[in-house]
Amino acid sequence: MKNKKFWKFLNDLPDEETVLRLDGPIAEESWFGDEVTPALFLSELNSHPGDLTVWINSPGGDVFAASQIYTMLMDHKGKVTVKIDGLAASAASVIAMAGGEVLMSPSSMMMIHNPMTLAFGWKDEMEKALDVLDEVKASIINAYELKTGLSRNKISRLMDDETWMNARKAKELGFCDALLFSEGDNPDLGEASVAFAARRTATAVLNKVYPTVPTPLEQGTSYDELKKRLELLSHEGGY
Repeated sequence: MKNKKFWKFLNDLPDEETVLRLDGPIAEESWFGDEVTPALFLSELNSHPGDLTVWINSPGGDVFAASQIYTMLMDHKGKVTVKIDGLAASAASVIAMAGGEVLMSPSSMMMIHNPMTLAFGWKDEMEKALDVLDEVKASIINAYELKTGLSRNKISRLMDDETWMNARKAKELGFCDALLFSEGDNPDLGEASVAFAARRTATAVLNKVYPTVPTPLEQGTSYDELKKRLELLSHEGGY
């Protein structure tokens, strides 16, 4: 099935600055293995060789689509400026890293997290899926590292935590360069600079709500007890 277009170029004059809007999910149907949609996006991008302003408001989506769009924008001959007016989450945050300058609305958010997938099969196939996720994560870190200058370990921890950043925190960490509609560099970030580690916070809340719930190890059955039960089942003809 052909992908729905999640982008829109706004300019019919190739020598003037073009606006590219990325709204909604990045490639609702799979971009991977689709030769038509990436070619269409690249064709439209190449028809606007001048400076480009990319407005992003997206919850994310296909990591392979984001990777290819990121590369196309990085290779674009004109200046690329990214402006985030709502949300740049997950795969959309990867695309945002292609901006020579990244600007965020004061009310916008950015979110980064570990890649995810669906997998089924034998044990070795599950292990391969884990290896692929590790490689995808490393490739995403490459883009974040190039933009922010943060260490790979720091970025990896932020992704592990599913980190939500307001515009000031994103600027502090280097994920964006400035805030829209503001004057100066806003050096005093103060209490408005907030990163929210969703996964870690959720775990902490659950631990407070259910402090007495035993761990799986505490609920487990000893090896000797399991052996006795298996022997009984065997004698009864049930195993």
